[in-house]
Amino acid sequence: MTKRVLVVKTSSMGDVLHSLPALTDASNAVKDIRFDWVVEENFAQIPSWHFAVDRVIPVAIRRWRKSWFASDTRAERKQFIEQLQLQHYDCVIDAQGLIKSAFLITRKANGIKHGLDKKSAREPLASWFYDVKHFVAKDVHAVERVRQLFAQSLNYPLPKKVGDYAIAKHFLSVLPEDNQCYLVFLHSTTRDDKHWTESEWRTLIKLIAPTGYKIKLPWGSNHEYERSVRLAKEFSHVEVLPKSSLAEIATILAGAKAIVSVDTGLSHLAAALDRPNITLYGPTDPQLIGGYGQNQNSFISAQKSMQTILATDVYDKLTEII
Repeated sequence: MTKRVLVVKTSSMGDVLHSLPALTDASNAVKDIRFDWVVEENFAQIPSWHFAVDRVIPVAIRRWRKSWFASDTRAERKQFIEQLQLQHYDCVIDAQGLIKSAFLITRKANGIKHGLDKKSAREPLASWFYDVKHFVAKDVHAVERVRQLFAQSLNYPLPKKVGDYAIAKHFLSVLPEDNQCYLVFLHSTTRDDKHWTESEWRTLIKLIAPTGYKIKLPWGSNHEYERSVRLAKEFSHVEVLPKSSLAEIATILAGAKAIVSVDTGLSHLAAALDRPNITLYGPTDPQLIGGYGQNQNSFISAQKSMQTILATDVYDKLTEII
C-alpha cells in the first residue's frame, strides 16, 4: 500500500532545494512512499522535478498578506484549504518550523503532524501545532537537519552518505546544444553586502576571454538586468540571457561547464544540479546554509567582506575546474 506524505516547506528557494535530499532518503528507505508538497507559488516548479512528488500544492502567503482580508484573497485561501484537505496523509511533515506555516497550513492538513520541537524550530511556538515533535540539532547544515527530521518522522535510519537532490536527471534530456561550452555567472542577490563588485566581475570576465568559454548572465529583475548589461558591455563572449523561468534557468545551469555565484538562491540550485560551482562569501557563513553536495566550492573572505575578494584569485580556482 502506498504511504502518502505531505511536506510543508514553503520558502525560500534555498530552503525548498535543501529539502529534496530528504525525499530521496525516504524513497530509498520506505517502500511505495509518495509525496505531496505545499510550497510558495514562486517556487512551485522545484518539487515537481523530484521523482517522488505526485502533487504540488501552491500557496501564496507572501502575496496574500498584502491584502489579507480582500475578497479575492479570502477566496484563494478557501480554495487552497480545499485542495489541502482532498487527501488524508499517513504523515504530515512541517519542515518549515515557523508559526505561520504551522498555524495556516500544517494544522489544517489531514494526518498525524510531525515537526521540530521547541528547542529545534526557528520559532519555538510552532511546535504547539505538531502531534509528534522531534529534536534536531541546530549546529548542522540545513540539508542534514531536514534529512534528520524526515528520518525521525518516518522511522528509518539516517543514511551516512551525502544527500542526493535527485533532480539533475530531470534536465538531462533538455540540455542546451552548447552543453559544457559555457560558464554561468550568478551575480545577483538580495542583500547589498553579499554583492561582489562590478569591477571584479568584469576583471574575471576579461580573464576568461582567452579560454574560449562563453559566459551567460541570467537575471530576474530590472536592476539585475541593468547590472548584467553593464557587466557584459564590450565583451563579445558574454551573453545577457532573456527573461527566463526558473526551469529555463535550471536548464542553463545544468548545461554549464562551471558556475561562479554570490550567496543567492540560484547558487543552491546549481548545487542541486551537481554542477561545479564556486560561491563567494563575504558577511555570510556557509557552514550551516552554504552550497551542499558534489562539486561545491566556497570562496570565503577572511575579512568577511566581498570587497576583499579578488578576481585573480577566483580565476585561479576556476581554472582548476575548467
